[in-house]
Amino acid sequence: MKILPELKELHSEMTEWRHRIHKHPETAFEEYETSDFVAEKLESFGIEVHRGLAKTGVVGTLKNGSGNRAIGLRADMDALDLQELNEFEHRSQVDGKMHGCGHDGHTVMLLGAAKHLAETKNFDGTVRFIFQPAEENVAGGRVMISDGLFEKFPVDSVYGMHNMPGHEVGTFAVRKGPIMASADFFEARVIGVGGHGAFPHQTTDPVVISAEIIQAWQNIVSRNVDPLQSAVVTVAQIHGGHTGNVIPEDVVMSGTTRAFDPAVQDMIENRMRQLAVGIAEAHGAKCEFKYDRRYAPTINTADETDLAVAAATELVGDVNVNKDVTPVMGAEDFSWMLRERPGCYIMIANGAGEGSCHIHNPNYDFNDEILPLGANYWVQLTEQILTREAN
Repeated sequence: MKILPELKELHSEMTEWRHRIHKHPETAFEEYETSDFVAEKLESFGIEVHRGLAKTGVVGTLKNGSGNRAIGLRADMDALDLQELNEFEHRSQVDGKMHGCGHDGHTVMLLGAAKHLAETKNFDGTVRFIFQPAEENVAGGRVMISDGLFEKFPVDSVYGMHNMPGHEVGTFAVRKGPIMASADFFEARVIGVGGHGAFPHQTTDPVVISAEIIQAWQNIVSRNVDPLQSAVVTVAQIHGGHTGNVIPEDVVMSGTTRAFDPAVQDMIENRMRQLAVGIAEAHGAKCEFKYDRRYAPTINTADETDLAVAAATELVGDVNVNKDVTPVMGAEDFSWMLRERPGCYIMIANGAGEGSCHIHNPNYDFNDEILPLGANYWVQLTEQILTREAN
């Protein structure tokens, strides 16, 4: 691996930053201490700081030279509602919250890159360091966009990175096109007529109707989605009734859907609503259907993916960059930024073998070994893109 000597020297300090953030995890839109820390560091590097987008978001702006190109580099800052089971010294000090997805590491890698770029200024143009809150569950990226992120801080392209447990340190993975799915969430309330369980003919049973709706929804993937496409419809919760001899007045179902293609996403929502409302009405009941498009599909644009591949290849070699990684049905709210600007979302390996642990696990911890590599990727990408304008 080619890592700049200055970033190697910064490794121990970056590790200290990461452990500090890990000890004090904060969840969606409550990243007050984390955003204070990020803003203080950026200001100490001589970077212009703006705060307040999506409540706790931080944007740093670094300009150099006369180039008029601008790029955005994004890191997420929030933790999970999860009880940490690790016993090391930097474990979470907040009950029921932990950095179980590595956002502490993402934040620190971008801070390390910001420090180096502010010191060396080996680029021509503008870098926006975007520290985003609330990636988990509530799509803080969408809120930053609606708060005017790219109107206030224009960029030509935007880039994101996530750690990838289970893969050897010193490797990257990416692909052109969809790399992660949409994540939409639905709730359907079937309203019937309740009554005694011994006299079902005197009721309009929302339990039976709900069962029929669930079965019909499963046919969307098998009969409405092109077999060469991918989609998921999952009913994760069903609530109705309080005792065994009473048919309830209503039943509430909720869950999630996933797709890589926005057209498939549209079709799923429409078909779910049609089936739920139609089946309920056919049985003399009503259905209230709500659908929340919380995470768009994460779709990498071709030219920007080539730039990301080139940056990663320069650091770890062509053989260590998987350029056609299999997309996953997990979701990422960086997708909302990619809907507004071209860009690329890349995976950096977090380590494999004994001691490695997947994200969203109470035993997970970000691998400090990759902090300089991740920071160097951001530096390489920035200098590579913003040097082109000068040439």
